[in-house]
Amino acid sequence: MATIGEEAKAYEPQRMKNIADLEVVSIKQDIKKETRKDKSGEDYTVSFLVIDNEEYRVPNSVLEQVQIFLVEKPDMTTFKVTKKGEGLNTSYQVVPLD
Repeated sequence: MATIGEEAKAYEPQRMKNIADLEVVSIKQDIKKETRKDKSGEDYTVSFLVIDNEEYRVPNSVLEQVQIFLVEKPDMTTFKVTKKGEGLNTSYQVVPLD
């Protein structure tokens, strides 16, 4: 049995990961969309992938870029996402892998 101090030191708040945390993403990966509440009780909609019981947020800008790539390269099957910046200054770049 652990002490409350040991548990507190090991505690990590549950946060949704980001699609940029993945090395590769398949075009065939299922995506979910849910309405959730933020800290102030306001509704927001989030798109995310579930991989190995972990949720990975998919920003709308990533979906827009994937859409553009699929028009130009309809046989694309995988991609990765790079992330630059923090908070409201975050930008994402989709990189087709094949």
